[in-house]
Amino acid sequence: MKILIIDDEPLARQRLRSVIDELGNSTVVAEGSNGEEAVRLCQQHEPDVVLLDIRMPGMGGIEAAHHINKLGSPPAIIFTTAYDDYAIPAFETHAVDYLLKPVRKERLEQALGAARRLTRAQLQELERNVGENEQRQHISARLGGELRLIPIDEIRYLQAEHKYVTVRYGQGTVLIEESLKSLEEEFPTEFLRIHRNALVALKYIASLEKERSGGHHIKLRDVPETLEVSRRHLPNVRKVMKLM
Repeated sequence: MKILIIDDEPLARQRLRSVIDELGNSTVVAEGSNGEEAVRLCQQHEPDVVLLDIRMPGMGGIEAAHHINKLGSPPAIIFTTAYDDYAIPAFETHAVDYLLKPVRKERLEQALGAARRLTRAQLQELERNVGENEQRQHISARLGGELRLIPIDEIRYLQAEHKYVTVRYGQGTVLIEESLKSLEEEFPTEFLRIHRNALVALKYIASLEKERSGGHHIKLRDVPETLEVSRRHLPNVRKVMKLM
Protein backbone atom coordinates (compact mmCIF):
# COMPACT_ATOMS: atom_id res chain seq x y z
CA MET A 1 0.00 0.00 0.00
CA LYS A 2 1.39 3.39 -1.03
CA ILE A 3 0.90 6.05 1.62
CA LEU A 4 1.26 9.84 1.48
CA ILE A 5 1.80 11.70 4.77
CA ILE A 6 0.67 15.33 5.03
CA ASP A 7 1.32 17.21 8.28
CA ASP A 8 2.90 20.58 9.03
CA GLU A 9 4.78 19.18 12.04
CA PRO A 10 8.01 17.29 11.13
CA LEU A 11 7.87 15.25 14.35
CA ALA A 12 4.33 14.12 13.57
CA ARG A 13 5.39 13.01 10.09
CA GLN A 14 8.38 11.19 11.56
CA ARG A 15 6.11 9.43 14.06
CA LEU A 16 3.72 8.27 11.33
CA ARG A 17 6.55 7.05 9.10
CA SER A 18 8.05 5.12 12.01
CA VAL A 19 4.75 3.40 12.81
CA ILE A 20 4.16 2.58 9.13
CA ASP A 21 7.65 1.04 8.93
CA GLU A 22 6.79 -1.11 11.94
CA LEU A 23 3.70 -2.44 10.21
CA GLY A 24 5.87 -3.56 7.31
CA ASN A 25 3.15 -3.90 4.66
CA SER A 26 3.06 -0.32 3.37
CA THR A 27 5.43 2.24 1.83
CA VAL A 28 5.55 5.99 2.40
CA VAL A 29 5.90 7.43 -1.10
CA ALA A 30 6.16 11.11 -0.07
CA GLU A 31 5.57 13.68 2.66
CA GLY A 32 4.14 17.19 2.59
CA SER A 33 3.35 19.98 5.02
CA ASN A 34 0.19 21.64 3.67
CA GLY A 35 -2.92 21.12 1.57
CA GLU A 36 -1.47 22.41 -1.67
CA GLU A 37 1.40 19.94 -1.43
CA ALA A 38 -1.13 17.21 -0.72
CA VAL A 39 -2.93 17.86 -4.01
CA ARG A 40 0.31 18.07 -5.99
CA LEU A 41 1.85 14.95 -4.43
CA CYS A 42 -1.34 12.93 -4.96
CA GLN A 43 -1.11 13.65 -8.67
CA GLN A 44 2.60 12.92 -8.75
CA HIS A 45 2.69 9.68 -6.72
CA GLU A 46 -0.89 8.32 -6.97
CA PRO A 47 -0.96 6.97 -3.39
CA ASP A 48 -3.53 4.46 -2.17
CA VAL A 49 -4.00 6.33 1.12
CA VAL A 50 -3.37 9.87 2.37
CA LEU A 51 -2.82 10.50 6.07
CA LEU A 52 -4.03 14.09 6.17
CA ASP A 53 -3.73 16.55 9.04
CA ILE A 54 -6.81 18.71 9.59
CA ARG A 55 -5.25 21.97 10.76
CA MET A 56 -2.30 23.30 8.74
CA PRO A 57 -1.09 26.78 7.73
CA GLY A 58 -2.53 27.81 4.39
CA MET A 59 -4.80 25.16 2.95
CA GLY A 60 -6.09 22.80 5.63
CA GLY A 61 -7.01 19.16 5.40
CA ILE A 62 -10.74 19.53 4.74
CA GLU A 63 -10.20 21.79 1.72
CA ALA A 64 -7.36 19.58 0.45
CA ALA A 65 -9.67 16.55 0.65
CA HIS A 66 -12.27 18.46 -1.36
CA HIS A 67 -9.77 18.97 -4.20
CA ILE A 68 -8.17 15.51 -3.96
CA ASN A 69 -11.58 13.92 -4.35
CA LYS A 70 -11.83 15.46 -7.83
CA LEU A 71 -8.87 13.44 -9.12
CA GLY A 72 -9.57 10.71 -11.64
CA SER A 73 -8.65 7.97 -9.14
CA PRO A 74 -8.66 9.65 -5.73
CA PRO A 75 -6.93 7.90 -2.83
CA ALA A 76 -8.56 6.93 0.45
CA ILE A 77 -8.21 9.65 3.09
CA ILE A 78 -7.62 9.20 6.81
CA PHE A 79 -7.65 12.44 8.78
CA THR A 80 -5.28 13.00 11.70
CA THR A 81 -5.78 15.46 14.53
CA ALA A 82 -4.18 16.36 17.84
CA TYR A 83 -6.63 18.79 19.40
CA ASP A 84 -9.79 19.07 17.30
CA ASP A 85 -11.85 16.92 19.63
CA TYR A 86 -14.93 18.98 18.79
CA ALA A 87 -14.77 17.57 15.27
CA ILE A 88 -14.70 13.91 16.28
CA PRO A 89 -18.52 13.49 16.42
CA ALA A 90 -18.74 14.82 12.84
CA PHE A 91 -16.26 12.22 11.61
CA GLU A 92 -18.03 9.42 13.45
CA THR A 93 -21.49 10.51 12.32
CA HIS A 94 -20.48 10.49 8.67
CA ALA A 95 -18.40 7.29 8.84
CA VAL A 96 -15.12 9.03 8.01
CA ASP A 97 -11.99 7.58 9.57
CA TYR A 98 -9.63 9.66 11.70
CA LEU A 99 -6.62 9.15 13.95
CA LEU A 100 -5.85 11.00 17.17
CA LYS A 101 -2.23 12.00 17.71
CA PRO A 102 0.03 10.52 18.87
CA VAL A 103 -1.00 7.71 16.54
CA ARG A 104 -0.90 4.20 17.97
CA LYS A 105 0.29 1.30 15.85
CA GLU A 106 -2.85 -0.79 16.39
CA ARG A 107 -5.16 2.11 15.53
CA LEU A 108 -3.24 2.96 12.35
CA GLU A 109 -3.31 -0.67 11.24
CA GLN A 110 -7.06 -0.75 11.80
CA ALA A 111 -7.58 2.49 9.87
CA LEU A 112 -5.43 1.37 6.92
CA GLY A 113 -7.30 -1.92 6.78
CA ALA A 114 -10.62 -0.11 6.50
CA ALA A 115 -9.41 2.80 4.34
CA ARG A 116 -11.86 3.82 1.65
CA ARG A 117 -12.52 6.75 -0.62
CA LEU A 118 -14.68 9.57 0.64
CA THR A 119 -18.01 10.18 -1.05
CA ARG A 120 -19.06 13.65 -2.15
CA ALA A 121 -21.81 13.64 0.47
CA GLN A 122 -19.32 12.85 3.25
CA LEU A 123 -17.04 15.68 2.17
CA GLN A 124 -19.89 18.17 1.99
CA GLU A 125 -20.94 17.28 5.52
CA LEU A 126 -17.35 17.57 6.79
CA GLU A 127 -16.99 21.00 5.19
CA ARG A 128 -20.24 22.02 6.86
CA ASN A 129 -19.45 20.60 10.30
CA VAL A 130 -15.66 20.72 10.62
CA GLY A 131 -14.63 23.48 8.27
CA GLU A 132 -17.57 25.78 8.91
CA ASN A 133 -15.24 28.64 9.85
CA GLU A 134 -12.83 27.99 6.99
CA GLN A 135 -13.46 29.40 3.56
CA ARG A 136 -11.82 27.72 0.59
CA GLN A 137 -8.71 29.50 -0.64
CA HIS A 138 -8.76 27.81 -4.04
CA ILE A 139 -11.06 26.52 -6.72
CA SER A 140 -9.91 23.37 -8.49
CA ALA A 141 -10.39 22.57 -12.16
CA ARG A 142 -9.34 19.71 -14.39
CA LEU A 143 -7.13 20.92 -17.21
CA GLY A 144 -5.56 18.52 -19.69
CA GLY A 145 -5.81 15.61 -17.28
CA GLU A 146 -4.28 17.64 -14.45
CA LEU A 147 -6.02 19.13 -11.44
CA ARG A 148 -5.16 22.82 -11.22
CA LEU A 149 -5.62 24.94 -8.09
CA ILE A 150 -6.73 28.50 -8.78
CA PRO A 151 -6.36 30.96 -5.87
CA ILE A 152 -9.63 32.76 -5.13
CA ASP A 153 -7.85 36.13 -5.03
CA GLU A 154 -6.64 35.67 -8.64
CA ILE A 155 -10.13 35.16 -10.08
CA ARG A 156 -11.52 38.11 -12.07
CA TYR A 157 -15.00 36.79 -12.81
CA LEU A 158 -17.20 33.68 -12.87
CA GLN A 159 -19.66 33.20 -15.72
CA ALA A 160 -22.25 30.44 -16.10
CA GLU A 161 -22.45 28.64 -19.44
CA HIS A 162 -24.94 25.76 -19.60
CA LYS A 163 -23.92 23.28 -16.86
CA TYR A 164 -20.41 24.73 -16.49
CA VAL A 165 -18.97 27.90 -14.98
CA THR A 166 -16.11 29.71 -16.73
CA VAL A 167 -13.44 30.92 -14.30
CA ARG A 168 -11.47 33.89 -15.64
CA TYR A 169 -8.21 34.38 -13.76
CA GLY A 170 -4.76 35.83 -14.31
CA GLN A 171 -3.51 33.02 -16.56
CA GLY A 172 -6.60 32.48 -18.69
CA THR A 173 -9.87 30.59 -18.30
CA VAL A 174 -10.96 27.15 -17.10
CA LEU A 175 -14.31 25.40 -16.76
CA ILE A 176 -15.62 24.01 -13.49
CA GLU A 177 -18.75 22.03 -12.61
CA GLU A 178 -19.88 24.14 -9.66
CA SER A 179 -23.02 26.26 -9.70
CA LEU A 180 -22.83 30.04 -9.77
CA LYS A 181 -25.35 30.22 -6.93
CA SER A 182 -23.26 28.02 -4.62
CA LEU A 183 -20.14 30.06 -5.38
CA GLU A 184 -22.00 33.30 -4.67
CA GLU A 185 -23.16 31.92 -1.31
CA GLU A 186 -19.70 30.63 -0.42
CA PHE A 187 -17.84 33.85 -1.31
CA PRO A 188 -20.25 36.71 -0.54
CA THR A 189 -17.53 39.25 0.27
CA GLU A 190 -15.31 38.44 -2.72
CA PHE A 191 -17.76 38.46 -5.63
CA LEU A 192 -20.64 40.65 -6.77
CA ARG A 193 -23.60 39.44 -8.82
CA ILE A 194 -23.99 41.65 -11.92
CA HIS A 195 -26.13 39.35 -14.07
CA ARG A 196 -28.02 36.09 -13.66
CA ASN A 197 -25.03 34.41 -15.33
CA ALA A 198 -22.08 36.38 -13.91
CA LEU A 199 -20.20 37.25 -10.72
CA VAL A 200 -17.26 39.65 -10.71
CA ALA A 201 -14.44 39.97 -8.19
CA LEU A 202 -14.90 43.16 -6.19
CA LYS A 203 -11.15 43.77 -5.92
CA TYR A 204 -10.77 43.87 -9.73
CA ILE A 205 -13.64 46.24 -10.59
CA ALA A 206 -12.29 49.25 -12.47
CA SER A 207 -15.45 51.06 -13.56
CA LEU A 208 -19.13 50.91 -14.50
CA GLU A 209 -19.60 52.05 -18.10
CA LYS A 210 -22.80 53.15 -19.81
CA GLU A 211 -23.24 52.20 -23.47
CA ARG A 212 -24.90 54.36 -26.13
CA SER A 213 -27.73 51.86 -26.22
CA GLY A 214 -28.43 52.59 -22.57
CA GLY A 215 -27.04 49.33 -21.22
CA HIS A 216 -24.25 49.08 -18.68
CA HIS A 217 -21.05 47.05 -18.55
CA ILE A 218 -18.44 46.40 -15.87
CA LYS A 219 -14.81 46.99 -16.72
CA LEU A 220 -12.33 44.87 -14.75
CA ARG A 221 -8.64 45.52 -14.27
CA ASP A 222 -6.37 43.32 -16.42
CA VAL A 223 -9.35 42.00 -18.42
CA PRO A 224 -9.86 43.22 -22.02
CA GLU A 225 -13.52 42.20 -22.29
CA THR A 226 -16.34 43.94 -20.43
CA LEU A 227 -19.28 42.19 -18.77
CA GLU A 228 -22.92 43.15 -19.11
CA VAL A 229 -24.80 44.36 -16.04
CA SER A 230 -28.47 43.43 -16.10
CA ARG A 231 -31.17 45.99 -15.29
CA ARG A 232 -32.24 43.88 -12.34
CA HIS A 233 -28.81 43.97 -10.72
CA LEU A 234 -27.78 47.50 -11.76
CA PRO A 235 -29.14 49.29 -8.62
CA ASN A 236 -27.21 46.98 -6.28
CA VAL A 237 -24.07 47.23 -8.41
CA ARG A 238 -24.22 51.03 -8.17
CA LYS A 239 -24.85 50.85 -4.43
CA VAL A 240 -21.88 48.54 -3.82
CA MET A 241 -19.55 50.58 -6.01
CA LYS A 242 -20.40 53.78 -4.12
CA LEU A 243 -19.24 52.06 -0.94
CA MET A 244 -15.98 50.90 -2.45
